[in-house]
Amino acid sequence: MPCFTMADLSGLWERGRKLCCPWGAPSTTSISCSLADVMSEQLAKELQLEEENAAFPEVVAAAEGPFITGENIDTSSDLMLAQMLQMEFDREYDAQLRREEKKINGDSKVSISFENYRKVHPYDSDSSEDEVDWQDTRHDPYRADKPTTTPRRGFIGKGKDITTKHDEVVCGRKNTARMENFAPEFQVGDGIGMDLKLSNQVFNALKQHAYSEERRSARLHEKKEHSTAEKAVDPKTRLLLYKMVNSGMLETITGCISTGKESVVFHAYGGNATEDKVIPPECAIKVFKTTLNEFKNRDKYIKDDYRFKDRFSKLNPRKIIRMWAEKEMHNLTRMQNAGIPCPQVVILKKHVLVMSFIGQDQVPAPKLKDVTLSSEDMKKAYYQILNMMQQLYRECNLVHADLSEYNMLWHDGKVWLIDVSQSVEPTHPHGLEFLFRDCRNVSQFFQKGGVAEALNERELFNAVSGLNITADNEVDFQAEIEALEKMNEDHVQNHGKKLSTFSGDGDPPIYDE
Repeated sequence: MPCFTMADLSGLWERGRKLCCPWGAPSTTSISCSLADVMSEQLAKELQLEEENAAFPEVVAAAEGPFITGENIDTSSDLMLAQMLQMEFDREYDAQLRREEKKINGDSKVSISFENYRKVHPYDSDSSEDEVDWQDTRHDPYRADKPTTTPRRGFIGKGKDITTKHDEVVCGRKNTARMENFAPEFQVGDGIGMDLKLSNQVFNALKQHAYSEERRSARLHEKKEHSTAEKAVDPKTRLLLYKMVNSGMLETITGCISTGKESVVFHAYGGNATEDKVIPPECAIKVFKTTLNEFKNRDKYIKDDYRFKDRFSKLNPRKIIRMWAEKEMHNLTRMQNAGIPCPQVVILKKHVLVMSFIGQDQVPAPKLKDVTLSSEDMKKAYYQILNMMQQLYRECNLVHADLSEYNMLWHDGKVWLIDVSQSVEPTHPHGLEFLFRDCRNVSQFFQKGGVAEALNERELFNAVSGLNITADNEVDFQAEIEALEKMNEDHVQNHGKKLSTFSGDGDPPIYDE
């Protein structure tokens, strides 16, 4: 075992301390610097650049420039100083973003980027963004990048470069720009980023189509505002109803109780009675639809009626609806004077007819097709309808023209007739044809209902009209009806007046239960 002296051990300890002890003296000596050098901004910038060059050498190369060194820059301008400061801040901000990217991404194959958060400030423009309206600086997609001026007269350019106001390219761009003058409802598409050029033929076709669509839209709007297709309450109808309530004639309007192809019926409570008019406790408001789409054959019932024939040819379709309401008012008045059970007319305002309500407590009387009657009541209803048809033909000089179980109500143990706006006189060119159709509907309904005494349509027709047409089959029967209608029409053309009654063998028989 070797022996060491104290001097040898001290030397070894000193040498080991210098080599492996962290508190040992450094091998290199640091460069001394003064306090002025430490406080120097230039030294701080150099140290910062050295750090960024070590981490991002390409970024520093791109960032070097006059804004960093300050050489050859006129710093007397406040704007230039502000731009330099902002550029320095943005550069530091971008460097911080890149450091964050490197820290987050690391060695991952999938990386994220903060490029969208970088600060980009173009300082080449002399104008400020706050001073210029964005609408004045936005790009016009319908204008060429280098627009050429075209004089209103003459031409510009020489030789092959001559350009007139009729140039195809210039006119095409002008036509495309003029599409913006079309109505807002007319969609012309999006031409952003496209140099569109419309020929005159295409532009004129689009313009004509745009005008047509604008007029069609206006017509639809007018039809919607002035029609009564939706529940028959347009602004004008609503105003009429408000006036009736405000005048005290009606107390309140509760709601709709029935809808049909020609009208809508509302329920209302009657108001105060006047000196010349008695208001029933409950009223039915019949609003005739001003659209002719659902009931287009109205003129078949009204144009040949001598009471309205002269006025029919001079009116527009909307006023014909008022005449249709007036027609029902006159027919109901005739039936009321003859004692036939029917609604009582209260007042007529344009296309709104107010009548008495057939029912009680807002519940309308059921139609004959919806009510279940006993055999005795069914027989009673049949004879009552037969007497009403005869009375309607003889005393009122009317044919219902739409009589069926849908237009007859059962209330207080008897039948009530409604919907007589289409009723015509027997001397109408189609009056006997309508009467035969009514007889067929009534006969078939009561025969199916079990009424043994119910006559067939031909017997019922003779019983109502008293014409006593003898025919073995229905075809010959209808042929004789058409012959009678033709005879009446010829008499009108020759003598200028209607026959009071058709010739028969006498008054029609009265059937009693």
